[in-house]
Amino acid sequence: MTCDEVRDKMPDVAAGLIAATGEESKHLASCDACAGKLAEFRQTMALLDEWQAPEPSPYFDVCLQARLREEMAKPQAGWLQWFRRPVLAAALTVLMGVGIGLFFNHGRGRYNSGPNQAMADNFGPVEPGTAVSDLQALEKNHELYADFELLDDLQVQDDVTANP
Repeated sequence: MTCDEVRDKMPDVAAGLIAATGEESKHLASCDACAGKLAEFRQTMALLDEWQAPEPSPYFDVCLQARLREEMAKPQAGWLQWFRRPVLAAALTVLMGVGIGLFFNHGRGRYNSGPNQAMADNFGPVEPGTAVSDLQALEKNHELYADFELLDDLQVQDDVTANP
């Protein structure tokens, strides 16, 4: 028999719930570690048997009843108080979501697309090929045109050929 098998049954043996079998007794006689552990368990069980739970105060029941009466006399929180906190939390969450959405979408909407869009909104649709439509196209594609290195190279070549 191994030490682990004996240690599994040791609390029951120490408490007197079961008796040690022949194999367990042989192991306890030959293994000092398990024998010492069994002795410690028996001392612990003896101390627990000596311990007495303290008696409650004779006034415990009277104090408990008085406390219960006080709690019952307090005004009860209505359903509105329980309902108010989750509603406030949900409203705050919605407001934060709208604020974050507006923050990250700033400049992408119809109202923040530049003066040319405002002009088109005020005066109706603009015909293609006019100066206003060209300005709108430039405004819309500003980032695309800004990244063209080819246009910068053409500008430098035009300057060189114009001023030999």
